[in-house]
Amino acid sequence: MSPWRGGLGLGAIALGAAVASGSRPLGVVGLGFLLAWGATWLWTWLAERPVALSVRLRPESAVEGDRVTVVAELSRASRVLLGSISVDLTIGRLGPQSLRLDGHGRVLTAEHELGPLPRGVYVIDEATVVVGDLLGLASVTPPVSFERTTLVVRPQLAALDGLFCDAGLVASDGRRLLLRRSAGFDFHSVREYEQGESLRRVHWPTSARRGQLMVKELEDTSHDGAVVLLDCDPAGDVGVSPASSFDTVVRIAGSILQAHAVRGRVATLVSTGRGCVPIQVRSAHAELGGAVLALAAAEPDAPCGLARALAGIPATGGELTVVTSTLDPAAFAAVLSVAARRAVSVVWVDSASFAARPTRAEPGLLRLAAHGVPAAVVRDGDDLASVLSARRIGVAAHG
Repeated sequence: MSPWRGGLGLGAIALGAAVASGSRPLGVVGLGFLLAWGATWLWTWLAERPVALSVRLRPESAVEGDRVTVVAELSRASRVLLGSISVDLTIGRLGPQSLRLDGHGRVLTAEHELGPLPRGVYVIDEATVVVGDLLGLASVTPPVSFERTTLVVRPQLAALDGLFCDAGLVASDGRRLLLRRSAGFDFHSVREYEQGESLRRVHWPTSARRGQLMVKELEDTSHDGAVVLLDCDPAGDVGVSPASSFDTVVRIAGSILQAHAVRGRVATLVSTGRGCVPIQVRSAHAELGGAVLALAAAEPDAPCGLARALAGIPATGGELTVVTSTLDPAAFAAVLSVAARRAVSVVWVDSASFAARPTRAEPGLLRLAAHGVPAAVVRDGDDLASVLSARRIGVAAHG
């Protein structure tokens, strides 16, 4: 029984006893209990009116490692005085978080620091407001108008100055085989001629129609779009987020995808994760954001191995970069099978190093080296920009 409802019972008992015994002091006590109950009931009725809650996140675009703060703003119609008011939020896998608001006005705010968060998508879809009275006798949970909020913590991507596989392949006899890509310029639009531009860029049909010089706007394109394959094999997930081997795999895939987008090269992110769909990226702006969101939500939950996933990759096309931590010999055999028909490179994350276990040369990588497939090896603590740069030529099968 709540204290204020208990007050009603005590007041009724005391007042009844006072009437029966003719005791005036006991009657005053009973009447006091009844008045306290009436005041509390009136406060409860006013405090239970609906409230509106809005939640903001700071910073709005968070990267793993950023200190994230939740800012809650509560609007209420009643001006009744409050003893306490708090907001309970359920934030994804972080679980329940409580924010205490201060003041008695119609608009109350509170801030709660979540600290540095690992990569992920955190959905705030449950909110409860608890209001207490000044005497601490009663608390109510008014109806809340709340809009679902999603916090996306993006992976930390490395800015790459070229890619290790751009420098060329190294054949088994030591010769360098340059990668050849079909690139060129596509007609994009026309614009007005500017002083000093070459007349060879003039688009004469449009110029004749408009009566002024118009030039062709060309767009640099690569006709053999790249594919970045993110392997979500749970067997290769070692360590605790955000310092796990899978988090490193995600950062590598995102960094390579970003490197292609910055250069204006069409790239597609393909993941072996459950329910994932290919995401094509044509620029480093809005379109890259969709891929980064997919990377933020990526989990090591692949329903099948890398070998089976590679069997579904088209036999021909642009360069394929496989980012994996697999130890499965069948996966390396599948990479070689694909490499016979299209350009393939591999970034292999040594998951053993994330458990402080001794590392060794991976036989699958040595086999790739023998067939001239470029690869880079990433271990715990390595600088991604250095390991994946264009200065690294050939296969890094050894540490």
